[in-house]
Amino acid sequence: MRRILAAVALTATLLATAACSSDDEKSDQAGVGTKVSVGVIPIIDVAPIYLGKQKGFFSSRGIDLTLVPEQGGAPIVKGVLAGKYQFGFSNVTSLMAAKSDGAPLKAVATGVASTGRPGRDFSAIVVADGSPIRTAKDLAGKRIAVNTLKNLGDTTVRQSVRQAKGNPDNIQFQAMPFPEMPAALQAQQVDAAWVVEPQLSEVLTQGGQVIASNFVDTAPDLTVAMYFTSTQVIDKDAELVKHFTEAINESLKYAAGHPEEVRSTVGTYTKINEVVRTAMILPNWSNGINRPSIERLATLGRQDGIFTKAPPLDELLP
Repeated sequence: MRRILAAVALTATLLATAACSSDDEKSDQAGVGTKVSVGVIPIIDVAPIYLGKQKGFFSSRGIDLTLVPEQGGAPIVKGVLAGKYQFGFSNVTSLMAAKSDGAPLKAVATGVASTGRPGRDFSAIVVADGSPIRTAKDLAGKRIAVNTLKNLGDTTVRQSVRQAKGNPDNIQFQAMPFPEMPAALQAQQVDAAWVVEPQLSEVLTQGGQVIASNFVDTAPDLTVAMYFTSTQVIDKDAELVKHFTEAINESLKYAAGHPEEVRSTVGTYTKINEVVRTAMILPNWSNGINRPSIERLATLGRQDGIFTKAPPLDELLP
């Protein structure tokens, strides 16, 4: 009798295990997708890729997307080259600097662009309430926060100073994450800061002032950043690159047409209050890359010593 009961129990166990295995297999099959990690910066620029993930633009193309926050474009470039990320979001200066050094990188899509409107761009140089600094010319010799050194912030801030007939040579740049800049301004740890949204609106709600629109001062409709990958990923899985590019382009287009969803999405990956959420100036998201604006950045970057030689744009741009 015991043997019979044992046999029945064993059979029941095997049937249950088989059923669970079948369910697990179905579950696994339902969630099948190539795991893809993307390095991003927790600022408004990358709202489209977060929104695209929510809307299923990536999963519908077989991509299981993970977004990893970093402080700036330079560490993301290193992460892609090291194989930590399959794709990354980076400002064009970081990409040109890496390409000038021979890095095997290739842009696959635009990332974000300036609105081209002075005083109404998503990027600005700001000062705290009560600051004696009134124009970009007054920034000569001052301490200015940027997210990373010898990068996009340096070049565009210097260009605003040049435009205002000031001396850009002795500016003291200090690196810090964008989210820390509003508090640093309030505490007078820096004299000014280069911020983008949502930190721009955060500074303004604290009484801060915009003294220059650095992207607008640099080039009309500046292409600020791009999504990119390594040539190794392109050679290994061209189909994945194709699907990722399609998904990010759909995400950019959707974000451009749904500003209120963008505002809500930003609050899912960076802390903002309702006032900031409503006040944010949204960037220009398009599917095009403005090459002349990138060429302008390349020229200024060489002038500022960021590039030792002209970046090979034909090899970098899609």
